[in-house]
Amino acid sequence: MHKIIFIEPNPPDFHVFTRVPLPRLGTALLATILKRHGYEVKSYVESVGELDLKDVLSADAVGISTITSTSRRSYEIATLLKKAGKKVFMGGPHVTYMPDEALEYCDFVMRGEADDQILNLVKALEKGRGFDAIPGLSYRLDGKVFHNKTVSFCKDLDKLPAPDYKLISGLEAEGAKKFPIAPIMTSRGCPYDCSFCSVTGMFGQKYRFRSKERVIEELENHREFGANWIFFYDDNFCAHKKRTKELLHTMVQKKLTPSWTAQVRVEIARDPELLDLMRESKCHTVYIGLESVNPQTLKAYNKKQSVEDITYCIKTLHKKGIRIHGMFVFGSDQDTTDTIEETVRFAKKNDLDSVQFLILTPLPGTKCYRDLESEGRIITKDWSLYDAHHVVYEPKLMSYYELQSETMRATKEFYSVMQIARRAVRFDLFNVGIKTYGHSLTKKWIKKNQYFLEYTKALTNAGRTIELEYKKIAEDIKEKFHQLELAGAIAHPKP
Repeated sequence: MHKIIFIEPNPPDFHVFTRVPLPRLGTALLATILKRHGYEVKSYVESVGELDLKDVLSADAVGISTITSTSRRSYEIATLLKKAGKKVFMGGPHVTYMPDEALEYCDFVMRGEADDQILNLVKALEKGRGFDAIPGLSYRLDGKVFHNKTVSFCKDLDKLPAPDYKLISGLEAEGAKKFPIAPIMTSRGCPYDCSFCSVTGMFGQKYRFRSKERVIEELENHREFGANWIFFYDDNFCAHKKRTKELLHTMVQKKLTPSWTAQVRVEIARDPELLDLMRESKCHTVYIGLESVNPQTLKAYNKKQSVEDITYCIKTLHKKGIRIHGMFVFGSDQDTTDTIEETVRFAKKNDLDSVQFLILTPLPGTKCYRDLESEGRIITKDWSLYDAHHVVYEPKLMSYYELQSETMRATKEFYSVMQIARRAVRFDLFNVGIKTYGHSLTKKWIKKNQYFLEYTKALTNAGRTIELEYKKIAEDIKEKFHQLELAGAIAHPKP
């Protein structure tokens, strides 16, 4: 066992972040760990560069990282690799919650955090034994499926190396220099437990932090190659305010202040000292899960914030010159089409810089999924549609068509030509660019997904008697595999 390749498959559709391809940290981090132990490793992140199937087939084992929306493509890739006799293991949120499903396509599933166990798995693959001793591992042996005990969360994040982005195909020469925004992780976990979020199941409800010194070291490395933007990858960057303040204060002291963005919650607006440090350290934009302007929906989502909190946060951050990307989720059992209309008015009135109007999506591992599944309201298990832009369940106070079409209309209205003109009059050229991009992307997405809108209309009229044919997800990979077969480059294992 010498060469290990990791794959992070492309999402099934383009989205608001398509223009800024950033890898999730998992494959780069695991590749870095194995490289430090002498293995030849590479990671293919399809949003960064094209998958070289011939190179992948030269590996001794292949690891595939997947979220729910990419799982179908992941399974297709895994099927082809196993056909060619490769050992395939999978990880990520979706297979953590659906290991039995994943084992229909791969050999092993690494449930939960794999940092402490990836080396043990590779060693077990080399020996052909010892799989029963690896926490978090699911596998099939002699026709039986085994699920080992749950893996513990990595307690000391400082022992994890900084991801070596030069291990990602296409970035060998420049590494993270090629990213328009450099990603840095400073913590894992979230004490909140929103009903539609799978983070707590994957990373736990207890915060774990990297030390200030390790984060500063990584910031210094990024500064050396000229990174002007940083995206702190944490699920809630300001979760521990004292610790965040210490980090930001050190950044200011050391003049390590590239423009940065992060995900936060509305309560940061109640801490003036924190906001001052954010502004001083060059916080440019924050991503906030505002979720809803319907108080009953916020309660249903277990969001633990009010509409008043949201309004105050927007007003306060804008006074500090910090931009806001607001994320809303439509479709709770308390939402109607009026809720969607009210949300658009709210977003425009409060001058949000950018938004995502998302559709409630029952991701495996969440309370939302368990509830809707038990009520028989999930209408498709085509995971490629589970990207928060397609209706995949039966809404309570709206039809399928109303939820889908009104969400599309809301996005079009927010990113309208009129909204672009409003920013242009104020000479806010950055936001003109953001809203112009949003306008263009929305038109493109609606055109491509017109078939799905028609499907929701037919579904509404027919009363759930129509099934949508599964999208073709991995035809490009299948064609590459076929061409390699024809060229004799794939030697299939003997049965």
